[in-house]
Amino acid sequence: MNAERDLTPLTPNIVRALNDKMYEKRKVAALEIEKLVREFVAQNNAAQIKHVIQILSQEFALSQHPHSRKGGLIGLAACSIALGKDSGQYLRELIEPVLTCFNDADSRLRYYACEALYNIVKVARGSVLPHFNVLFDGLSKLAADPDPNVKSGSELLDRLLKDIVTESNKFDLVSFVPLLRERIYSNNQYARQFIISWILVLESVPDINLLDYLPEILDGLFQILGDNSKEIRKMCEVSLGEFLKEIKKMPDCVKFAEMANILVIHCQSSDDLIQLTAMSWMREFLQLAGRVMLPYSSGILTAVLPCLSYDDRKKSIKEVANVCNQSLMKLVTPEDDETDDTGHLPTLPSEEDLSLQQESTDHGTADMANDSSLDNINVFAPRRLGGSPAGAVTLNLDGIVQVLDLYLHEPSTGMMTRICVLKWLYHLYIKTPRKMFRHTDLLFPILLKTLSDESDEVILKDLEVLAEIASSPGGQTEASSDGSDITPGQAKLHVPSPARGSGEGWRGLESSPSTPTMNSYFHRFMVNLLKRFSSERKLLETRGAFIIRQLCLLLNAENIFHSMADILLREENLKFASTMVQNLNSILLTSSELFQLRSQLKDLQTPESCNLFCCLYRSWCHSPVATVSLCFLSQNYKHAYHLIQKFGDLEVTVDFLTEVDKLVQLIECPIFTYLRLQLLDVEKHPYLIRALYGLLMLLPQSSAFQLLSHRLQCVPNPQLMRAGHTEPAAEGSAKEDSVRIDYTELLQHFEKVQNKHLEIRHQRAGDILERRLGQ
Repeated sequence: MNAERDLTPLTPNIVRALNDKMYEKRKVAALEIEKLVREFVAQNNAAQIKHVIQILSQEFALSQHPHSRKGGLIGLAACSIALGKDSGQYLRELIEPVLTCFNDADSRLRYYACEALYNIVKVARGSVLPHFNVLFDGLSKLAADPDPNVKSGSELLDRLLKDIVTESNKFDLVSFVPLLRERIYSNNQYARQFIISWILVLESVPDINLLDYLPEILDGLFQILGDNSKEIRKMCEVSLGEFLKEIKKMPDCVKFAEMANILVIHCQSSDDLIQLTAMSWMREFLQLAGRVMLPYSSGILTAVLPCLSYDDRKKSIKEVANVCNQSLMKLVTPEDDETDDTGHLPTLPSEEDLSLQQESTDHGTADMANDSSLDNINVFAPRRLGGSPAGAVTLNLDGIVQVLDLYLHEPSTGMMTRICVLKWLYHLYIKTPRKMFRHTDLLFPILLKTLSDESDEVILKDLEVLAEIASSPGGQTEASSDGSDITPGQAKLHVPSPARGSGEGWRGLESSPSTPTMNSYFHRFMVNLLKRFSSERKLLETRGAFIIRQLCLLLNAENIFHSMADILLREENLKFASTMVQNLNSILLTSSELFQLRSQLKDLQTPESCNLFCCLYRSWCHSPVATVSLCFLSQNYKHAYHLIQKFGDLEVTVDFLTEVDKLVQLIECPIFTYLRLQLLDVEKHPYLIRALYGLLMLLPQSSAFQLLSHRLQCVPNPQLMRAGHTEPAAEGSAKEDSVRIDYTELLQHFEKVQNKHLEIRHQRAGDILERRLGQ
């Protein structure tokens, strides 16, 4: 700069001193400027004041020469001091050149800029608030300055500015929030610390309600909570804690819905502190906002469900997640089962809904721990029923079912999560059956597959859901009645249409008259369950009895046995049918859950019990020994004797003898106590004695032979066995007359079934022989 240039009203001496490299000379010049400006203030000469400020700004502060810039800065500070309370009229002209120097490459010049702005702000006090945003923007940059002196100077200025904001009631929060929202996503440690310190200050000012703008900065706060600095994390944790206290105090003023998706995102964070804090917020939101949170249920479940399987290392998160889950479950009520006027499902989410919280996701939420398989599910957008008024709270059932179905399909899902998913499905079928049954075809296969789970508790919950599906009135009209939902690659149960004349047995395919609440899904369930037992023999061997016993507790045991017997009667895989009958027979004879059904079969005095016996008998014929045990159970001793006589025509195999052995063991069990006591009255039960001797003659001289032989030796008055062909009326005929069962037809059916089994065995033997000869 040419020092001789006319810069009046500044004198040549002032100009030279301002350009001097010595700080002391620049300071003398500043004092002269202060004196000059005071004179202009006394004269009320605003034009000259502006002219001086303009010269100091354009010719010095914005000069290319570093010493000139330093002189300009100290000169502008001197002007502000001279102006005093009137400096507010010239703040824009004073501040802008100083802020420009904040970006200077020279650290000392940046320090002098801080010093100059400090003096300007100190004089102006509250008058600087209209320019707060530009001051804040400049300070946020200096907060991360590498030079310690500059940082120290910026901190002094920062404290001064905070004091001014705290004292004033004219702070413009509305215009400041967009800047805060922008700066809060800084990744610089010091910038983050600066932002959090300001949020803490604004939170502490009674006249400033930052809670109204929390949705705009909450995502940024959670990201800062993951900073590597313990100090910054602690400051952010305190800030979030203060916000949460305010939310609890004034829940009516909180925009819960606008923050729900932000919490959902951060509840899935890989950072434990972020996840725990977000989950704690979610817990409070669910308890304070209630059904306002219901449209976001699918997103909440996506975040909460995986946490339920955490181990003790994340015990706190797991406990809070469990509370969130329980709170959300309570929000679902029967009113959510209502449909719109047309009876259609809720409409798909609109583009506007899909774009909710877009700004939040644009700011680096990709590091959150999300399952990639969830990408195709929109768990964040709330949904409204078609025809519902704007703002109506509705349950996003489609999204919830998608999330639950996904976690059931996912092999890595933890046990507690799977249990909770099944609890949710059961809860939804109870509260919203009409809507849930529209999803049953989707859920049915995976529910059946879950029966192979390793956990008994998971299987129990799964059976509860399947039992509810099979018995719920909501499934009466929704389900198709053909039961044909077999997918390719699965084992298939062949259930051909019944032949004419077998209508009595076919009725069991729909529902037993004693259980009218069963819907059409019940038969589909039974068909698919047997199909699964057929394709997974290990499941049948390890869990078959457990599953059927539990179903007998959850549903009607008579209906289950009636239905399975009818299906097995038409099963083309005779080996599986025989195996399944043996399992069902064992369950029937030994399980405490089947006590009532056994009692019903003991005394065939009603048409219902006779119908059940005949239905079971026809399928039990796949296993001759099981058929005899059914006759023993129903006290049909004469027919049992006739059956055993037919055993001479059967192919006696090792498996057959093993079954006879098991029956002998069962006769010694508490189930057949009444049968053993009937041996005391030989005259009244001669066919019981004959049947038991028939079993004895079938057995080789094994331990079972000795056991039954010793039992028969205890029968009193064996001479009564010599009654020849005398048939007392007390057993057999009177019973047959009362129950009206055609035992001749049943015996013919037994022979027919056994002939089929014999043909299959011979065919298999022939096939094996041909293969060996071919080799």
